[in-house]
Amino acid sequence: MTENTSGAGAEGSAPRKKTPEPSGVDLARVALRAAKEQARARGDAAQQKKQARRGGGLRSGSGADGRDPMALGSAINRLLTERGWETPAAVGGVMGRWPQIVGDDLAKHCVPLRYDDDPAERVLTVQCDSTAWATQLRLLAPQLVARLNQDLGHGTVRLIKVQGPTGPARRYGPLRAPGSSGPGDTYG
Repeated sequence: MTENTSGAGAEGSAPRKKTPEPSGVDLARVALRAAKEQARARGDAAQQKKQARRGGGLRSGSGADGRDPMALGSAINRLLTERGWETPAAVGGVMGRWPQIVGDDLAKHCVPLRYDDDPAERVLTVQCDSTAWATQLRLLAPQLVARLNQDLGHGTVRLIKVQGPTGPARRYGPLRAPGSSGPGDTYG
């Protein structure tokens, strides 16, 4: 019989599954791997110190090294991974391929403006040149989000924010009422 240490009654609680702790051979493998990595790091540091004392600085040997030349594509992919820029780069690629993703008709009238990659938001803002196209894009938004997430990875875009056209600011004139924001029924 097991004891319930969670403080709740035995009726409403489900048994918790524990992840098995490494033991025996698995524990020995983990310890050996950690020891090898530490020894390798100490050896690399000692070799670099020895080379620096000889006055030669860091030298490349016959083996592969992190300082060896690499292809431009590999260097860019490594930089993107190290800096955590994979998602912004992928979204930038989507903005460049907008006509292929949404189709030529929609791309002629709707342009992606920006992507907010805040994990809580993940919003793609799109501006349309007329209210009719803005309404059409709002109706197509769920399918477009699914298509973008299929292309970029699940959860990359959660929402498409659609902006209608912006009209000129009408600040002065004989028919301007104080406090009005302009012709809202025509633009947006």
